[in-house]
Amino acid sequence: MSLSILLRCIDLEQTRKFYESVLCFEVSSTAENTTTVAKSDARLVFTSQDLWSSQPGFSGTIYITVTDLDEYFSIIESKAPIAWPLQVMPYGSREFAVTDCNGYLIAFHQDARRQ
Repeated sequence: MSLSILLRCIDLEQTRKFYESVLCFEVSSTAENTTTVAKSDARLVFTSQDLWSSQPGFSGTIYITVTDLDEYFSIIESKAPIAWPLQVMPYGSREFAVTDCNGYLIAFHQDARRQ
């Protein structure tokens, strides 16, 4: 099963560039005022339309599973604002997180037992 999340952004072009250049996501323009970014089986859809009558915001963390966490971290650590560094969490996930250009927390993880 895959999941797509629709999120609001202020600047669609800035968001596209951040996910493509900094986080190395696949990026495609979709519907009007919408861009889809993808990594592994995860898809985030960004829109500049104010569908919710509010500023961009999200009260959680979006987790994306990646197969080679060390390699991915080494690629983006100097380019992205790191919210928390690569570490093993008490609940068994090995992960790190970035804050994207819209203020969303995006965590990348793998099961610490699968190394």
